[in-house]
Amino acid sequence: MADTPIILNNGAQIPALGLGVLQSEGGEATAAVSTALQTGYRLIDTAAAYFNEREVGQGMRESGVDRADVFLTTKLWMTDYGFDSALRAFDTSIIKLGVEYLDLYMLHWPWPANWSHTVAAYQAAERLLTEGRVRAIGVANFKPHHLRALVRETDVVPAVNQIELHPNFQQPDQLALHRELGILTQAWSPIGGVYGWAGENGTVPPLQNETILAIAQAHGKTPAQVILRWHLQEGRSAIPKSVKPQRIFENFDVFDIELTDEDMAAIATLDTGRRGAIDPDDANPEAIDLTIDAA
Repeated sequence: MADTPIILNNGAQIPALGLGVLQSEGGEATAAVSTALQTGYRLIDTAAAYFNEREVGQGMRESGVDRADVFLTTKLWMTDYGFDSALRAFDTSIIKLGVEYLDLYMLHWPWPANWSHTVAAYQAAERLLTEGRVRAIGVANFKPHHLRALVRETDVVPAVNQIELHPNFQQPDQLALHRELGILTQAWSPIGGVYGWAGENGTVPPLQNETILAIAQAHGKTPAQVILRWHLQEGRSAIPKSVKPQRIFENFDVFDIELTDEDMAAIATLDTGRRGAIDPDDANPEAIDLTIDAA
């Protein structure tokens, strides 16, 4: 199995498929990262708000894979938005991870009610990019109007926007803007697992959808593999999360199939336009109440 890197708008290369570690804790997080890297993954995605940066760094070291061969992402939490506070938070993440640089540093959410701090935080990321402490900078969960405002007020177009994206919520307008601006779309909850923890909203989770099940049977693959392959064929990056070795392997075993045009068209019809998680317009430190621990 082999991943084909995607070239970002600044020339850096990011693997298309990575391991997400949201809700992965302690030794499970360490083992998941080590297992993924030994399986062949080269993209690891964490965040200050996941409270597992130390464990992720440990898993990288235990994997035996050279740091230079790993594309490592972490994210800045809203309570550290602002220019100086963002720089301090970056240093904290670096210490926790036990690395000297990041491949991608992202703002975790827009903070619409405190937009000036959001912009200042991104300007701090621009400083880190200029200093060579990060190889690329980006954002997560920014809707089109957030992106347009950010691009107007800063110098560097984000290399990546990591958003909720899966067959149930496909965001065509968002993707069109990403193409216009040269931003890579990276899917979090790429197989729709967000529906398991964000509450029941009356929608069948993608893994249980009859269309996905039929395509999986036709290709001799699992529903998760079909959905991940759909993302890759759409030119996206995806970061499925698991701590189970077999599932980690299964999610990476998607480079030997090709979905047909008919398969892709069928999946396109599954979009409900309904999020499983919080609307980014409502994001603020009170809505998602976290306190980031010190290094």
